[in-house]
Amino acid sequence: MVDLRRLYPLLAGAGIAIAATVTAVDLAGPHPDLVDLTISDYAAMDRGGTAGLAMVVLGMAALALVAGMRAAGAPSRGAPERLVALWGLVLTVSPLTLLLGVAAHRWVLLAAFAGLPVAAALLVVRFAADDRWRIVARAVEWLALAGGFGLLAITYAALPGDGVLIGLAEWSLLGVEVALLGVLAVRVAQLTWTRAADTADGTAEMMTTRSVIPAIPVLSSRRS
Repeated sequence: MVDLRRLYPLLAGAGIAIAATVTAVDLAGPHPDLVDLTISDYAAMDRGGTAGLAMVVLGMAALALVAGMRAAGAPSRGAPERLVALWGLVLTVSPLTLLLGVAAHRWVLLAAFAGLPVAAALLVVRFAADDRWRIVARAVEWLALAGGFGLLAITYAALPGDGVLIGLAEWSLLGVEVALLGVLAVRVAQLTWTRAADTADGTAEMMTTRSVIPAIPVLSSRRS
Protein backbone atom coordinates (compact mmCIF):
# COMPACT_ATOMS: atom_id res chain seq x y z
CA MET A 1 0.00 0.00 0.00
CA VAL A 2 1.07 3.59 -0.64
CA ASP A 3 2.35 5.39 2.46
CA LEU A 4 0.46 8.70 2.50
CA ARG A 5 3.05 10.20 4.81
CA ARG A 6 5.55 10.06 1.95
CA LEU A 7 3.08 11.64 -0.48
CA TYR A 8 2.19 14.70 1.62
CA PRO A 9 5.47 16.59 1.05
CA LEU A 10 5.40 15.69 -2.64
CA LEU A 11 1.85 17.01 -3.02
CA ALA A 12 2.75 20.17 -1.11
CA GLY A 13 5.90 20.82 -3.11
CA ALA A 14 4.27 20.06 -6.45
CA GLY A 15 1.31 22.31 -5.64
CA ILE A 16 3.53 25.22 -4.63
CA ALA A 17 5.68 24.84 -7.74
CA ILE A 18 2.69 24.57 -10.10
CA ALA A 19 0.86 27.55 -8.57
CA ALA A 20 4.00 29.71 -8.62
CA THR A 21 4.80 28.79 -12.23
CA VAL A 22 1.25 29.35 -13.48
CA THR A 23 1.02 32.72 -11.73
CA ALA A 24 4.42 33.88 -12.97
CA VAL A 25 3.62 32.95 -16.56
CA ASP A 26 0.23 34.65 -16.36
CA LEU A 27 1.64 37.81 -14.81
CA ALA A 28 4.24 38.01 -17.56
CA GLY A 29 1.48 38.62 -20.09
CA PRO A 30 -0.13 41.96 -20.93
CA HIS A 31 -1.87 43.20 -17.79
CA PRO A 32 -2.58 46.55 -16.16
CA ASP A 33 0.00 47.89 -13.76
CA LEU A 34 0.17 45.31 -10.99
CA VAL A 35 1.86 47.79 -8.66
CA ASP A 36 -1.51 49.29 -7.80
CA LEU A 37 -3.66 46.25 -8.68
CA THR A 38 -4.59 44.09 -5.69
CA ILE A 39 -4.72 40.32 -5.85
CA SER A 40 -8.51 40.42 -5.57
CA ASP A 41 -8.78 42.94 -8.42
CA TYR A 42 -6.56 40.74 -10.53
CA ALA A 43 -8.65 37.66 -9.71
CA ALA A 44 -11.84 39.56 -10.58
CA MET A 45 -10.40 40.62 -13.94
CA ASP A 46 -9.42 37.02 -14.60
CA ARG A 47 -12.93 35.92 -13.56
CA GLY A 48 -11.59 33.06 -11.50
CA GLY A 49 -9.63 31.56 -14.40
CA THR A 50 -5.88 31.15 -14.10
CA ALA A 51 -5.65 33.17 -10.90
CA GLY A 52 -8.44 31.18 -9.28
CA LEU A 53 -6.85 27.88 -10.31
CA ALA A 54 -3.47 28.93 -8.91
CA MET A 55 -5.04 29.91 -5.58
CA VAL A 56 -6.92 26.63 -5.29
CA VAL A 57 -3.80 24.59 -6.04
CA LEU A 58 -1.77 26.65 -3.59
CA GLY A 59 -4.41 26.26 -0.91
CA MET A 60 -4.54 22.49 -1.33
CA ALA A 61 -0.74 22.40 -1.18
CA ALA A 62 -0.85 24.21 2.17
CA LEU A 63 -3.35 21.68 3.52
CA ALA A 64 -1.13 18.81 2.34
CA LEU A 65 1.79 20.53 4.06
CA VAL A 66 -0.12 20.63 7.36
CA ALA A 67 -0.80 16.91 7.09
CA GLY A 68 2.83 16.27 6.20
CA MET A 69 4.16 18.28 9.14
CA ARG A 70 1.89 16.41 11.53
CA ALA A 71 2.96 13.06 10.09
CA ALA A 72 6.63 14.08 10.37
CA GLY A 73 6.18 14.99 14.03
CA ALA A 74 6.87 18.69 13.53
CA PRO A 75 6.46 20.93 16.60
CA SER A 76 3.59 22.76 14.94
CA ARG A 77 0.55 21.58 16.88
CA GLY A 78 -1.88 24.22 18.07
CA ALA A 79 -2.02 27.78 16.74
CA PRO A 80 0.70 27.49 14.02
CA GLU A 81 -0.91 24.45 12.48
CA ARG A 82 -4.37 25.98 12.57
CA LEU A 83 -3.17 29.25 11.00
CA VAL A 84 -1.48 27.44 8.12
CA ALA A 85 -4.59 25.27 7.64
CA LEU A 86 -6.78 28.39 7.65
CA TRP A 87 -4.53 29.96 5.03
CA GLY A 88 -4.86 26.89 2.84
CA LEU A 89 -8.62 26.61 3.33
CA VAL A 90 -9.22 30.28 2.47
CA LEU A 91 -7.21 30.03 -0.74
CA THR A 92 -8.94 26.78 -1.69
CA VAL A 93 -12.40 28.38 -1.50
CA SER A 94 -11.27 31.83 -2.68
CA PRO A 95 -13.03 31.56 -6.09
CA LEU A 96 -16.31 31.14 -4.21
CA THR A 97 -15.70 34.18 -1.99
CA LEU A 98 -15.14 36.17 -5.18
CA LEU A 99 -18.84 35.67 -5.91
CA LEU A 100 -19.57 37.85 -2.87
CA GLY A 101 -17.67 40.73 -4.43
CA VAL A 102 -14.11 41.98 -4.75
CA ALA A 103 -14.19 43.69 -1.33
CA ALA A 104 -15.30 40.52 0.48
CA HIS A 105 -12.71 38.46 -1.37
CA ARG A 106 -9.96 40.92 -0.46
CA TRP A 107 -10.74 41.09 3.26
CA VAL A 108 -11.05 37.31 3.61
CA LEU A 109 -7.78 36.89 1.76
CA LEU A 110 -5.97 39.49 3.85
CA ALA A 111 -7.23 37.89 7.06
CA ALA A 112 -5.62 34.61 6.01
CA PHE A 113 -2.46 36.38 4.85
CA ALA A 114 -2.12 38.07 8.22
CA GLY A 115 -2.13 34.74 10.03
CA LEU A 116 0.84 33.14 8.27
CA PRO A 117 3.56 35.53 9.56
CA VAL A 118 2.15 34.94 13.05
CA ALA A 119 2.39 31.18 12.51
CA ALA A 120 5.98 31.59 11.30
CA ALA A 121 6.89 33.65 14.37
CA LEU A 122 5.49 30.94 16.65
CA LEU A 123 7.32 28.22 14.75
CA VAL A 124 10.70 29.95 15.06
CA VAL A 125 10.84 29.36 18.82
CA ARG A 126 9.71 25.75 18.49
CA PHE A 127 12.09 24.97 15.63
CA ALA A 128 15.03 26.47 17.50
CA ALA A 129 14.40 24.03 20.36
CA ASP A 130 14.03 20.97 18.09
CA ASP A 131 17.16 19.25 16.75
CA ARG A 132 15.43 18.08 13.58
CA TRP A 133 13.99 21.48 12.69
CA ARG A 134 16.70 23.82 13.96
CA ILE A 135 18.27 23.88 10.50
CA VAL A 136 15.33 25.88 9.07
CA ALA A 137 14.68 28.06 12.13
CA ARG A 138 16.77 30.97 10.82
CA ALA A 139 15.14 30.92 7.37
CA VAL A 140 11.67 30.83 8.95
CA GLU A 141 12.68 33.73 11.22
CA TRP A 142 13.71 35.92 8.29
CA LEU A 143 10.54 35.06 6.39
CA ALA A 144 8.45 35.85 9.48
CA LEU A 145 10.11 39.28 9.68
CA ALA A 146 9.57 39.87 5.97
CA GLY A 147 5.92 38.88 6.35
CA GLY A 148 5.53 41.31 9.25
CA PHE A 149 6.96 44.15 7.18
CA GLY A 150 4.65 43.14 4.35
CA LEU A 151 1.62 43.44 6.61
CA LEU A 152 2.79 46.89 7.73
CA ALA A 153 3.23 47.94 4.11
CA ILE A 154 -0.27 46.77 3.21
CA THR A 155 -1.75 48.58 6.22
CA TYR A 156 0.02 51.82 5.32
CA ALA A 157 -0.92 51.56 1.63
CA ALA A 158 -4.57 50.82 2.45
CA LEU A 159 -5.04 53.61 5.03
CA PRO A 160 -2.86 56.75 4.81
CA GLY A 161 -1.37 55.74 1.45
CA ASP A 162 -4.73 55.90 -0.38
CA GLY A 163 -4.05 52.61 -2.14
CA VAL A 164 -0.74 53.65 -3.69
CA LEU A 165 1.52 50.61 -4.18
CA ILE A 166 -1.11 48.39 -2.53
CA GLY A 167 -0.72 45.80 -5.28
CA LEU A 168 3.04 45.65 -4.86
CA ALA A 169 2.65 45.17 -1.11
CA GLU A 170 0.11 42.35 -1.50
CA TRP A 171 2.04 40.48 -4.19
CA SER A 172 5.27 40.82 -2.19
CA LEU A 173 3.59 39.41 0.92
CA LEU A 174 2.17 36.52 -1.08
CA GLY A 175 5.65 35.78 -2.44
CA VAL A 176 7.11 35.73 1.08
CA GLU A 177 4.40 33.39 2.32
CA VAL A 178 4.81 31.02 -0.62
CA ALA A 179 8.56 30.96 0.12
CA LEU A 180 7.76 30.07 3.73
CA LEU A 181 5.59 27.17 2.65
CA GLY A 182 8.35 26.05 0.29
CA VAL A 183 10.95 25.97 3.09
CA LEU A 184 8.63 23.93 5.29
CA ALA A 185 7.75 21.54 2.46
CA VAL A 186 11.40 20.87 1.67
CA ARG A 187 12.19 20.10 5.32
CA VAL A 188 9.18 17.81 5.66
CA ALA A 189 10.29 15.96 2.51
CA GLN A 190 13.83 15.57 3.87
CA LEU A 191 12.65 14.17 7.19
CA THR A 192 9.94 11.95 5.72
CA TRP A 193 12.03 10.34 3.00
CA THR A 194 15.12 10.00 5.18
CA ARG A 195 13.09 8.22 7.83
CA ALA A 196 11.50 5.98 5.20
CA ALA A 197 14.96 5.08 3.83
CA ASP A 198 16.25 4.33 7.33
CA THR A 199 13.23 2.13 8.02
CA ALA A 200 13.76 0.23 4.78
CA ASP A 201 17.46 -0.31 5.55
CA GLY A 202 16.63 -1.53 9.04
CA THR A 203 14.05 -3.96 7.70
CA ALA A 204 16.46 -5.31 5.10
CA GLU A 205 19.19 -5.75 7.72
CA MET A 206 16.81 -7.58 10.05
CA MET A 207 15.72 -9.95 7.30
CA THR A 208 19.34 -10.64 6.39
CA THR A 209 20.20 -11.38 10.01
CA ARG A 210 17.27 -13.75 10.37
CA SER A 211 18.29 -15.66 7.25
CA VAL A 212 21.93 -16.01 8.32
CA ILE A 213 21.52 -17.03 11.98
CA PRO A 214 19.60 -20.29 11.36
CA ALA A 215 22.26 -21.37 8.88
CA ILE A 216 25.00 -21.44 11.52
CA PRO A 217 23.72 -24.48 13.49
CA VAL A 218 23.14 -26.36 10.24
CA LEU A 219 26.71 -25.86 9.14
CA SER A 220 27.98 -26.85 12.57
CA SER A 221 25.95 -30.06 12.61
CA ARG A 222 27.19 -31.06 9.19
CA ARG A 223 30.81 -30.63 10.25
CA SER A 224 30.27 -32.80 13.32
